[in-house]
Amino acid sequence: MASTPDLSVLTGVRSGKRSYYRAYVRSDERTQRAVRAMDSISRALVRTMEGPRGLLEEVVRAAASHLEAEWTMLAVADGHLPGARPRFLALEGYAHDGPGPGPEPVDDDGLLPPFVRREVGAVRAGHATRSTDDSRWVRVPMTLEGRRIGSLVALHGLPLDPEPGDLSVLRVLANQAAVSLHTSEQYHAGVALHRRAQRLYDEAQAQARDLAARTAELRLAEDRLLLASQRELVDAERHRIARELHDSVTQFVLSAGMAVEVARGEAEQVGALGVRDHLATAKALSAEAVDQLRRAIYALHQPHSERVSTLPELLHEVAEHHRPRLDVRVRVEGREEQVDLGVDAVHEIARAVGEALFNVAHHAGATRSVVRVRYRPDDLLVTVADDGTGDPTALSRQLREQRGHDVDGRHRGLANMEARVAGLGGTIAFRRARLGGVRVELRVPLPLPGAHRPGLISGLVHDGPPPTGRT
Repeated sequence: MASTPDLSVLTGVRSGKRSYYRAYVRSDERTQRAVRAMDSISRALVRTMEGPRGLLEEVVRAAASHLEAEWTMLAVADGHLPGARPRFLALEGYAHDGPGPGPEPVDDDGLLPPFVRREVGAVRAGHATRSTDDSRWVRVPMTLEGRRIGSLVALHGLPLDPEPGDLSVLRVLANQAAVSLHTSEQYHAGVALHRRAQRLYDEAQAQARDLAARTAELRLAEDRLLLASQRELVDAERHRIARELHDSVTQFVLSAGMAVEVARGEAEQVGALGVRDHLATAKALSAEAVDQLRRAIYALHQPHSERVSTLPELLHEVAEHHRPRLDVRVRVEGREEQVDLGVDAVHEIARAVGEALFNVAHHAGATRSVVRVRYRPDDLLVTVADDGTGDPTALSRQLREQRGHDVDGRHRGLANMEARVAGLGGTIAFRRARLGGVRVELRVPLPLPGAHRPGLISGLVHDGPPPTGRT
């Protein structure tokens, strides 16, 4: 006959005997201590943002309370987690139930008694040291990825030796401390790397700004060197032309004027009044030509400015050459410093405007002219308007004729203007001006196709990939 199940066998508690009740009470107390230890671990986990010390202090307090320990220590062995701090914590006593925060852990081995300091030294040295009374010492390894990196050591005050469940709780506490220390070390290493990367980035940014400034200085020096080279050649040519004008052309004009004067005297003697008037006009024109030649020779001998002229400055100089015969105003719209035209482009545009003003002054019968420069995001628009008698349609037809025929150099002004603007990728157009005459429009796209031309320092400074196909 099968026996009836005994409730005392199932529960392990026999209410009729005091020994079973005491065992139940001890089991309940161990369970309560384990629950309190787990509660301490949960409190420690939410303090991880404070750094590892807060969690380690909770671990030491939980272990001390769980074992009712007189001393509890948590130490990391030398050679493991070199960046982890603190290296050890020691707590005397434990927090009983009741008001008050309880004792505080210390990390100064000079404050520890000799037998406790000996245990801490043993853990940090990586080996075990037996105390005189070793029966109450509990040592639980602190492991990380299968390696022992330290220990949780306590001098317990329990009436009986800790059971396996107690040791399991201590291992949980010790391993949580190991993970916290490892995480802290990795975090601080990451912070140090981040700071170093930020410092290197700031240095790189400073160097980039310095290189940009040096590049701008080098490009300015390149422009100045190129301008100086060009002006040296131009000055030599100007002096040569001045000498030719003085030694040949001026002499021929003076001779022509003298011949006209002689012919005018003879015409008066024979009574040819009509011929005399024409000769008087020729004499006046010869005198004006000589005067203009002398002014041109003087201007050719004047030195150029040593600095790089901007487009508005050059246009003001060009306008000055046509005063007082023509009232020329120069107006600028937009921000000039945002457009990098380059020395060659500036001079080409200035020469084209000079050609247009020459035509206005000598062929259009105008008294006023307005030169307008407009800097726009996509193009540069330069217009020359006058109040003369010119016809835009006739000028367009004349330009087409100059394109298709080799005419005398005295009649290639419009073609020369178009060639200068076309060399920059631009166009020329003729329209009716509000002043009543013609408005010449010179339109140049931006940025210029040749803005990144190789220069004297092109091997040192590049705005993009290095040019290919050159030796």
